[in-house]
Amino acid sequence: MRINKVLIAMMSIYLPSSALYAAALDRSGQSMSAFLQPDNYFEAGISVLDPTVEGREADTSESRRHISDMGDDYYFPSAAIKLQVTDNVSFGLLYDQPFGADAAYNGNNVFVSSPNDTVLPQARLSAIRASTIDATFKGLVSAGQADPTKGVVATALKAQNPNIDFSTTAGSLLLNSTIAAYNANPTIKAGIDAAVQNGITNRVDQGIAAANASLGKGNTKVEVDSQNLSMIFGFQPNKNFNIYGGGVYQTVKGSVSLRGQAYSLYNGYDSKIKETSGVGWLAGLAFQIPEIALKASVTYRSEIDHDTDVQESISALGALALLPGGPAAINKIQNTSGKTRITTPQSVNLDFQTGIMANTVAFANLRWVNWKDFSIRPVKFGAVSEAIGPLVGKPNGFNLVEYSDDQYTVTAGIGRKLNEQWAGNVSVGWDSGAGNPVTTLGPTEGYWNLGLGVQYSPTPSTFIAGGVKYFWLGDAKAQTGAQAGSNDYVAGFKDNNAIAYGLKMGYRF
Repeated sequence: MRINKVLIAMMSIYLPSSALYAAALDRSGQSMSAFLQPDNYFEAGISVLDPTVEGREADTSESRRHISDMGDDYYFPSAAIKLQVTDNVSFGLLYDQPFGADAAYNGNNVFVSSPNDTVLPQARLSAIRASTIDATFKGLVSAGQADPTKGVVATALKAQNPNIDFSTTAGSLLLNSTIAAYNANPTIKAGIDAAVQNGITNRVDQGIAAANASLGKGNTKVEVDSQNLSMIFGFQPNKNFNIYGGGVYQTVKGSVSLRGQAYSLYNGYDSKIKETSGVGWLAGLAFQIPEIALKASVTYRSEIDHDTDVQESISALGALALLPGGPAAINKIQNTSGKTRITTPQSVNLDFQTGIMANTVAFANLRWVNWKDFSIRPVKFGAVSEAIGPLVGKPNGFNLVEYSDDQYTVTAGIGRKLNEQWAGNVSVGWDSGAGNPVTTLGPTEGYWNLGLGVQYSPTPSTFIAGGVKYFWLGDAKAQTGAQAGSNDYVAGFKDNNAIAYGLKMGYRF
């Protein structure tokens, strides 16, 4: 069975929407197919995703309200040029947007601010209120030193007359006479104790009310964008092997807003990641037998470090004053500064295709991404997490985003040439996800998909390819950063889906 070069090129063009909704932040799939095309080659494409991601409050959430679609539509372009400089040397530039996120919560749920939000869950807040009132009153008793009633009586007198001065003769006489009455008359004692308790309670309640009033307004949303430019050199010692490698220039930017009861003290947290750049590398090996359309390749991409100044604001930071050691923690956090390291993950792509009969090829792709080692902890976010970490069993704090598992994606399909101008393909895909429970900023756990693609070639050197994929998104339990690593979660997302479209144009020269 021999397959001509044009057919090999046609059938090796996969469906343009090749990844689009993979685990974690993975978006483009980082395909190397353009660089492995024969001769000189150029392509440009665009992919669009329309997801539906709905759920319901669950587990630790106090209510069970519906969560409307939080997955925003998005699109991203791609482009590539490959030049066969000599019979043995090739060069290529590949542009894509490998990682990203677009999501926004709306409606009435724990991810959208409401006037009833509290800086901590109500049960915990009530416990802190009671313990603070009790500890403050006991502190006044201790303040009396030799006379345990002095602190309470002095506080009561100060409440009646803030200008009183106990160092004067009149002030001292009033204090001592009131102490005597306090100790001698149970009715007076009960009245003074009640007045002091009420005063402490009012101050604590005012502090809690002020903390709750400082919470954010609006909805939880996230946007992350990245760009990759890969410069690749290939060496072909013979017609069967291609050894390639090169550098990768990458930019990343994004923003996150946390709102709603799910995030307690972080309800009102905003961060903006200024566009920052980093460099990495890739290397790979390809083997082919052109006569039977056999092609296999393995490509490794390194992780890429980004050190960036993240602009952060935490509207409810003052609420830390409600906790023991809170004022000192607030001062420390306000003076905390530094760069945040974001490391995009390493990955491996395995691609395989072969002719299986005349005018027909089978293809497969396996992708691994090291999301298990990925996390984001902005400086001030991390400092707050360390202050409140002991309350949630995490004395070392917690991350804004992290994943518990690596991602594995498998795509397989068949392509067939229908005539000299038309070809089509069908594919099925599976994605493992990056762990479950998963972050509230991307609450899906892998997928299954089915794809259809078609390619029209008006001339032997040009083509237009289009495709569509339908995704059955995996059910997921969504948890906040404070819950990561546990079985707790705040919402469940089930029976969701997405549809993707892709368009690609190419030219061989």
